[in-house]
Amino acid sequence: MDPTPAGEQRVGSRATSSDPIRRVGLPKEAQLLWCELRGLAHDHLQLAALETQRAGESLVTMITAAMMVAGLLLSAWLGLVGAAVLALTGSGIMTSDSALLLAVAVNLLLALMLCGVIRRRSHDLRFPANTGALQPTASKSSNAETS
Repeated sequence: MDPTPAGEQRVGSRATSSDPIRRVGLPKEAQLLWCELRGLAHDHLQLAALETQRAGESLVTMITAAMMVAGLLLSAWLGLVGAAVLALTGSGIMTSDSALLLAVAVNLLLALMLCGVIRRRSHDLRFPANTGALQPTASKSSNAETS
């Protein structure tokens, strides 16, 4: 008994030897193509998973290093502020209380300036160009009319 179905025998008998699609059969070709696509999709997903894992590990390393750098910079800043306070009090320009208050005021002013930078830059976190591009065209035209 021949293991090939009768439909494939008929197609194969009419096909020439140079026509591989008709020789194997269109459903069989579609099944082979589907298997290749599944294998390719599996490979791409596995690559994406590995790259995501590597990116996550790199992010953790970067955050850890950034925290260590922040601690070192903080200690260096405190050393500079302490040295400035000692220099001001040592030279007799200011008393120790007023020199410390000046250092606190300068630190608070810098903190306020950095908060302003953060507030201005936070608008970019909303992806304004992408959200504008993803809105339907009808809502874009209605937004333009209301402006």
